Amino acid sequence: MSSSVPAPAEHSPGLIARLGAEALGSLFLVLVAAGVKIFLNPQSGPMPASLATGLAVAAAMIAFGYVSGGHFNPAITLGNLIAGRIRAVAALAYVVAQVVGAVIGAALVYFVVLATPVLSDPRAALGTVAAGFGEHSAAQTQLAGVLLVEVIGSALLVGVFLGATAGRRAVPALAPFAVGLATAVLLQFGEVVGNLPFNPARATGQAFFSPSWALEGLWLFWVAPLLGAALAGFVFRGFSDAAATKPAVDEAPEAEDGDDDLGVEEPATPVAAPSDVPAKPAGASQSTDDARDFFDGRKGQ
Repeated sequence: MSSSVPAPAEHSPGLIARLGAEALGSLFLVLVAAGVKIFLNPQSGPMPASLATGLAVAAAMIAFGYVSGGHFNPAITLGNLIAGRIRAVAALAYVVAQVVGAVIGAALVYFVVLATPVLSDPRAALGTVAAGFGEHSAAQTQLAGVLLVEVIGSALLVGVFLGATAGRRAVPALAPFAVGLATAVLLQFGEVVGNLPFNPARATGQAFFSPSWALEGLWLFWVAPLLGAALAGFVFRGFSDAAATKPAVDEAPEAEDGDDDLGVEEPATPVAAPSDVPAKPAGASQSTDDARDFFDGRKGQ
């Protein structure tokens, strides 16, 4: 006689654990992004700072993504909120954790520079990696140009994240590399334009320990990436809703095993597994999460 023992119920990490993962990932990201660029020596260490930052993003997503979803960027968190993959309260907490982690990461770089005699002015050193425009841009790019690049770059980055972690054909194991490579190429493009980080938390952390001009222009590096993130979130949600309603429009034949073209939303990948969004009942035709209701204008009706 054999008896079967039910497997223990799997549960998502608590919010505190997820916030800790977001803060730690953001700290790691800023530490690498700022530290590598400040101490870059082309003769002994030819790796570009943009590539190092992209690898740090991939490593952080692999290490901590199963806990928090691996955002490490307020723009990505906003994209997930609008796409209906996280609740507003948790999203706000994520952003606070990301900023705290970024500030701590920048502080660590500041103290390392302070202990390096050859770098006499730590704030000036951090200023070389701070985001800026106009006279603080290597290419003298004015505000309008920086705004455009930040919006487009952030939209692309958030789009890659959402597609790689929650797309209907997403491959979980490849998501960190897709997001990391997207980060690297975008940073390489944004470096000359004005050290564009496409990440408000990172911009904030570095600005705290840079000359005063960095804080004065910080608003741009919140407004622009969040606009881009909102654009990507709405587009991704629109694609998801269109795919979910496809069977009602096109009477497709019954799918064979392994074919997911029935328009049923697949569960999130392991990278984005933690979620505050309640599971939808089987066969539900409308979204039940707060984020979708709010952005679709159904909240409060």
